[in-house]
Amino acid sequence: MTLRRRLLVSVLGLVSFGAMSIVIATPAQAVSINLPDLTRGEGPTSAIVLLLSLTVLAVAPAILLMTTSFTKIIVVLSITRNALGLQGVPPNQVLTGLAIFLSFFVMAPVLGVMNTDALQPYLDGTLDFGQAFELARLPLEQFMLANTRPEELALMVKISNETPPATPADVSLTTLVPAFILSELRAAFIIGFVVFLPFLIIDMVVSSGLMSVGMIMLPPVLVSLPFKLLLFVLVDGWALIVSSLVNSYA
Repeated sequence: MTLRRRLLVSVLGLVSFGAMSIVIATPAQAVSINLPDLTRGEGPTSAIVLLLSLTVLAVAPAILLMTTSFTKIIVVLSITRNALGLQGVPPNQVLTGLAIFLSFFVMAPVLGVMNTDALQPYLDGTLDFGQAFELARLPLEQFMLANTRPEELALMVKISNETPPATPADVSLTTLVPAFILSELRAAFIIGFVVFLPFLIIDMVVSSGLMSVGMIMLPPVLVSLPFKLLLFVLVDGWALIVSSLVNSYA
């Protein structure tokens, strides 16, 4: 047998009731990947556990953002930009960054309790992962319950076909999270309407003035934009919006 043929990789699949393995053999070494036999109830391999862990880490940021004040803040900031008539200013990165830091500011008390009661004991080894998760879940649930309307909560309980809980605190997390998101969207649209209304009035006044003087070809948005920016700066619009968002949380 030539040296080239000896260096070729051979794959041998062995299938049995006991185990399933894929062996990659070379003249120097042999690499074996053992898969669990599901018929014997063997646990998942480290590769499967790693895959599941990466999947959880991929969706964890989205889950955390949905259970915080980020949803309301980013929606209100986006509506404000559209009301001003600015499509790309401020950029999406700026709005997202501002929403994230405002979310950290709003959630600081909740995060502090989670860190003190769950994270630090878990890192010290006094609590296992399950106990730390339960302790970290409680302050987050209390925050969501305090900022969820009873109507949305009752709606999600009705849709889920669950037994009506005795108290709102007994609602499952899978029911509480969508109810919280719906409440946040409703509050964001209410704030967005209040923000949008004065800019809409400016657009209507400018449009009527241009039509009255016969300047039909001139876009009203182009003329009203400086007036909307001037109004927004004079009333300190960003400070008003940020303070309204922060004060809207219990």
